Amino acid sequence: MKLPVMFYVWFTTFLLLTVVVFSSMGFPYPLVFFITVIGQFFLLLMVYRILTDDYTTSKTFEDFYEDRPIER
Repeated sequence: MKLPVMFYVWFTTFLLLTVVVFSSMGFPYPLVFFITVIGQFFLLLMVYRILTDDYTTSKTFEDFYEDRPIER
């Protein structure tokens, strides 16, 4: 089963935010350290998956930003 790239982004974000919450709440150091190591692995996996994703778009540099109209 091939997971979508956004799964890796959301899971890694959730995992690393969990590290922040656990460390600020005083959870045991080995648990925080273990989640940090797992988070670093998923960060590298996420970057690899994003860079090797087969994504194409029809946008060009002429499209610029779509959130504001281009005045001519």
